[in-house]
Amino acid sequence: MQTILVTGAAGFRGSFVCQRLLADGHRVVGIDNLNAYYEVSLKQNRLARLNALPQQAHFEFLQVGLEDRQAIENLFSSHTFKSVVHLAAQAGVRYSLEAPQTWPAV
Repeated sequence: MQTILVTGAAGFRGSFVCQRLLADGHRVVGIDNLNAYYEVSLKQNRLARLNALPQQAHFEFLQVGLEDRQAIENLFSSHTFKSVVHLAAQAGVRYSLEAPQTWPAV
């Protein structure tokens, strides 16, 4: 079974990618910082749906931001990933241009 890392796993696209990868028989490690740019409950609901899947035993979620270098290093030290699907992004590009110093927190 191949392990795949999905960044932005609690996002709209990321959660569906995780679902598809699980359905295709992969082990998935999903990360997301769950920032509050938009309602966190939406992200939590997506994660709950992933954890309710029949393949949920093959899904691991970690609340990690890409800017946390030590956490990312630990993640790659403790897992061997076949692939990385990088979907993490700052929602609201205009906001990130207006206030880049706030990345990643809102």
